[in-house]
Amino acid sequence: MHIPSELRYSSDHEWASASDAVVRVGITDYAQDALGDVVFVDLPAVGSTVDVGGTLGEVESTKSVSEIYAPVAGSVVRVNDALVASPELVNSDPYGTGWLCEISTSGRSDFDALLDAAAYRALTNHQP
Repeated sequence: MHIPSELRYSSDHEWASASDAVVRVGITDYAQDALGDVVFVDLPAVGSTVDVGGTLGEVESTKSVSEIYAPVAGSVVRVNDALVASPELVNSDPYGTGWLCEISTSGRSDFDALLDAAAYRALTNHQP
C-alpha cells in the first residue's frame, strides 16, 4: 500500500493535496484496495458547497457502494471528468489520474487539521 508523504489524509480514507486555496481530493490506495474494482464514480456538481465530513459523492465497486466525504470545507471548482468513462482510474492511479475533485477553500485550517502520512499509516496499521 502506497501512502505518499506529501499528502494529507482523512480518517475516512480520502487524501488531499493543497495548492494555494484549492485542495485536490481523492480516495487512498487503502480505500481503493478495500473497495475492489471500481465500476462507477458519482462526482459532486461544480459549484456545490461542502462542509468537512459532508458527502461529496459515491464510489461503486463490484463489492459495494461507498460514500466519499469532504476532507475540507468549500466550493467544488473542478471534477475529474475522465472518471465518467474510466472509473477504474481510481484503482490504477488513486493519487494521480484517479483524483476526484478540487475544492476551493477560504483557508488552510481544514487541510492542516488532516492526518499526515505517519498518522495515516498508524490508522491503517501499515508499516512503511
